[in-house]
Amino acid sequence: MNQGQTPYADALNAFSGRDLVRVIVPGHGAEGGGVPERLEHFIASKPFHKDFTPLLTGLDKGDGNPLDQAKELAAQAWKARRVWFLTNGASQGNRITAIALRGLGEHLLAQRSTHSSFVDGLVLSGLTPEFVLPNLDLKRGIAHGVSAAAVEERLAELTEPPVAVYIISPSYFGAVADVEGIATVVHSYGLPLIVDAAWGAHFGFSSSVPENPINLGADLVISSTHKLGGSLTQSAMLHLAEGPFADELEPLIDRAFGLTQSTSENTWLLASLDIARHFLVTGEERIAASVQSADSLRQLVRENPYLDLVEDSFAEFLDILTHDPLHVAIDVSATGVSGHELKEYVANEHGVYFEASTHNSVVALLGAGAMPDASRIMESIDQARKVLGHSSLATTDLTELGIPIPAAGQRRMSPREAFLRDHDLVPASEAAGRISADTLAAYPPGIPNLLPGEEITQETVDFLSAVAASPGGFIRGAVDRSSSHYRVVKG
Repeated sequence: MNQGQTPYADALNAFSGRDLVRVIVPGHGAEGGGVPERLEHFIASKPFHKDFTPLLTGLDKGDGNPLDQAKELAAQAWKARRVWFLTNGASQGNRITAIALRGLGEHLLAQRSTHSSFVDGLVLSGLTPEFVLPNLDLKRGIAHGVSAAAVEERLAELTEPPVAVYIISPSYFGAVADVEGIATVVHSYGLPLIVDAAWGAHFGFSSSVPENPINLGADLVISSTHKLGGSLTQSAMLHLAEGPFADELEPLIDRAFGLTQSTSENTWLLASLDIARHFLVTGEERIAASVQSADSLRQLVRENPYLDLVEDSFAEFLDILTHDPLHVAIDVSATGVSGHELKEYVANEHGVYFEASTHNSVVALLGAGAMPDASRIMESIDQARKVLGHSSLATTDLTELGIPIPAAGQRRMSPREAFLRDHDLVPASEAAGRISADTLAAYPPGIPNLLPGEEITQETVDFLSAVAASPGGFIRGAVDRSSSHYRVVKG
């Protein structure tokens, strides 16, 4: 290697000069209406002069300082008691939440398809989870959300009372749960409701999009502001509602924040959160324009004989109340090209960047104010079909794998204890009966099949092996791609 090189910086500089259509996070999309004008001016004008260390009078030191004022404005905007600015992403918000909740007790009820960062929080905090399963679209390999009835049923079954209930809404695919109904159930048990709304930072700022979870009864909301709210990558917020649990939660969250946040917070990220709040508060027309742009893409999808909209199947699932119009999930099964292959091809060959893919779908995200070129997106998909398509696309329809999704194994120790214990690496043929040291999730559908501390069952081994061997199948957290070995607690 030549120490005279700066390979990443040079590559980033070159990459930034490409002509791209970005329906991918960060939501600002780099140009057009998705970029807050104030943020563009902030970055363009003397950028190095705005890179400061923390604890300076006139910026973030002393009572009523400008940073505190920015957080107070954010609390007003999201109708929260208090907002924490996060510079380690919504993942930090998830870890803060798990650590704070441990201060209330040991057990928690959570949606099983929780983000891996929340599982990280379980490991860090020692919190012991019980789970409620989301509804599954087996045809497309997608995990949606949970219903109020499912949450109530699980709460009634638990022998150890949880300290809170944790759900995800909206989902990666834009499915929105009945947060209000779930909050009613959870509050009837005297518990706070935590909502991972990482994909819904824009909610509540326009009549064109769903309501802010806080206004629907959520007590704590994790928001990945950079995803669809216009701030810079890695910036996020944590919102505490004013309610019966706020007095108890606030000091716990504040202390957990101190454990997880950098002592050298990036001033650019903090400023971008302040500007994103202004952008959303004043952006109802911009958001409505983005919804119109997304609807134009939807119309083109519906007119294409090779494509379908995933959201057109949402009515089949009782857990889905509505959907976010800025998520456009496209079923590409009939093109003869897998979603993973199509996503890679259109990015490399046509400069069209989708946010996510499954075996048979791709997901386009439009940030608040963004209006991407729908025709170019459709042309790139059509070219992928012509170049890569074939007559028979192998499926990862979970109903065709020959085995059902396995039930979770018995919890033998807490996630934290299992993660920190010495471990062995064993072949899959010897894994059944051992205790997992890892989190393993089959994609599709993306629900953790194993958590640290859970016993590995033969059914789980068979299922993970089948998914890993199927076209487009992937086991997140696996030791190797084929899931041939497992990391287990020693002894």
